[in-house]
Amino acid sequence: MSLNNKISAKITVEQSAAIDAIFEEFKKVLAPLLIINLTAQERRETLIMGEKSLAFVNKTLTYAKQNPNLVPNYIDLEEAINDSNLAAKIYGIFQQLSTMLRAMEDTGLVAGSEAYQAALSIYHSIKGASRSNIPGTQVIYDDLKKRFPGRKKHIATSE
Repeated sequence: MSLNNKISAKITVEQSAAIDAIFEEFKKVLAPLLIINLTAQERRETLIMGEKSLAFVNKTLTYAKQNPNLVPNYIDLEEAINDSNLAAKIYGIFQQLSTMLRAMEDTGLVAGSEAYQAALSIYHSIKGASRSNIPGTQVIYDDLKKRFPGRKKHIATSE
């Protein structure tokens, strides 16, 4: 554990199995709804309903329901209401997932950063031990040196 340790947690085998089961159930429940797979072009061309436009859509559909004579005959009002309700529910689920994903990302970043910092410190200790000819350290250093993500030295060529 380093001096700047911000997290010290583990995911147990039981927790991992429970998470896997929850995700499987989540995917199973959402499968009938998550049937759309847009291309990049389709994503760019699709109108985006966000938080502000959600209120606009709801208000417009409320007025349309109260005043059906104002709805163009090519609009299926009930289908528009169903789409709006689905979008609102999906958006709510998405917000919850986004919050959870951000927390997971932050936790993973901190845990990874701490592990990486510890590994760098250990690597530099092994490097120093190798330079001091401590028995057995040269093999370890040579192995780690191949994997070290630092900058590669450029070999100068003369022509």
